[in-house]
Amino acid sequence: MVLVALYYVLPLNHIKNVPVTLLGGLLILGVATFWHLRSIMGATYPALRAIEALATTVPLFLLLFASVYFTMAGTSPANFSTRSLSRTDALYFTVTTFSTVGFGDITAASESTRLVVTAQMLLDLVILGLVVRAFVGAVQLARRQSDQAVELGDSRQPREPR
Repeated sequence: MVLVALYYVLPLNHIKNVPVTLLGGLLILGVATFWHLRSIMGATYPALRAIEALATTVPLFLLLFASVYFTMAGTSPANFSTRSLSRTDALYFTVTTFSTVGFGDITAASESTRLVVTAQMLLDLVILGLVVRAFVGAVQLARRQSDQAVELGDSRQPREPR
């Protein structure tokens, strides 16, 4: 909810440099993902921590691209097939692209916008495949470490129900 509130409150209409915004956002997303992986592996309840990680990583990813699309639409109305996008329109377009529904009511009209949408589609696959797999792998690793600690007699760490 905090991320969505920030999306609607931040002064995105003052941003003009789309590539820097996208790269900066992807860097923040990468750092957040790495931090989540470390916190999952050190958590007492790694599965719960992984759910929390997904609940923040995926919205951050979607809101990043919605922000970029909103900025692109404000920079040049020719970037999209419709009038300039509102924040809600940009979020809607991002989610329909992420879910591969693509209703077609809003489409990328310029070459640069198509490149950004293509990057989002490829990163959608990465998020759905590699990041989710990395979170699951971190949960499995944390559970193995917990099981080994219990086998060695360290009863201070509670075991998570499976």
